[in-house]
Amino acid sequence: MGVVPVTSEDLDAAEVSWFAALCSDDYQFLGVPDGSLRSSWAHCSSLVKTAEDQGFRNILCPSSYQVGQDTLSFVAGCAPITDKINMLAAVRCGEMQPIMLARTIATLDHMLEGRLTVNIISSDFPGEKDESRYRYQRSREVIEILKQAWTQDEINHRGQIYNFTGLSTDPARPYQTGGPLLYFGGYSPDALELCGQHCNVYLMWPETMDMLEGRMKAVHAVADRYNRTLDYGLRVHMIVRDTEAEAREYADYIVSKLDDEQGRAIRERALDATSLGVSHQAKNRDMADDDGFIEANLWTGVGRARSGCGAALVGSADQVMSKIEAYQKMGIRAFIFSGYPHKEEALHVGKHILPNMKTCSLPHEYGRVPSSTPATPLGVGERR
Repeated sequence: MGVVPVTSEDLDAAEVSWFAALCSDDYQFLGVPDGSLRSSWAHCSSLVKTAEDQGFRNILCPSSYQVGQDTLSFVAGCAPITDKINMLAAVRCGEMQPIMLARTIATLDHMLEGRLTVNIISSDFPGEKDESRYRYQRSREVIEILKQAWTQDEINHRGQIYNFTGLSTDPARPYQTGGPLLYFGGYSPDALELCGQHCNVYLMWPETMDMLEGRMKAVHAVADRYNRTLDYGLRVHMIVRDTEAEAREYADYIVSKLDDEQGRAIRERALDATSLGVSHQAKNRDMADDDGFIEANLWTGVGRARSGCGAALVGSADQVMSKIEAYQKMGIRAFIFSGYPHKEEALHVGKHILPNMKTCSLPHEYGRVPSSTPATPLGVGERR
């Protein structure tokens, strides 16, 4: 089954995704390892199948050097056990030689019959520390080579890092014309430049709504210079229950055994621990109230025990849906949710949230999106 494009009647729909905890990021109590939830093929593939059964349209498969499983191998293994859900594979640019990466992604895309999407990562490698500008230049060249491999008869690239001349692209043609959608997250000027020039979906971590709106406008300004239109996505954890009191009680429960030193060790083991995006998540915790909330229903307690996305939507089904609808009015059309433990929380979100949302897969070919689609991110409270 190929990617289903968004049509004019689907412009109010959103791509709602879940999370496969490949990087040993699944807990009953945050920061307390649980053998039954460890990163294994059996456990993580069950998360994918649960997400598909619940009706999620995509699932993020993250990447880590320290813990967990290889992302692309995992995605390949999921191809024969799924038939509807898309797979969002995190790819660390430069980890694999670009020509080989093009062939690998094309093979996966055929195995999934067009259900592959790619999350572009520009982090350091183990034992290495490079300047931000170099890392994003490396990612830019990798993407440019991938696009040549996916759309042209041969690859000719002369860059600062890679140089190829006259290489055949015959083995690297993907199932999807033009290749999979590219999702991307980053906060520095170099990151925004790369996303605006080459990627399709700009992913953000949770912050206050005015901060998110500012980031959307900043990357839109870059994309506009390249005469391109992006979609916008939010990666956020979820704790949704019948009542706000139940949700807050569960939030307190999952951090009730967290040792702050253990939480710090978990945060610092990630290669992106010193990135600009992670620093913003830390600032959110510093700005939060005594209960850890930075704004209504946005709780920063999750970030005490993980790097990266560090906040959750916490509340009743009505409260969380109101928050999601506000994000959609801003122009956010992709959501990547997760929760602890991931399988149980997928069931809660499947029960309380998915029936109240019109869902879709983001379009593969952006030319299929009608010209009436707004190119400029909307302000908070504005409507399409």
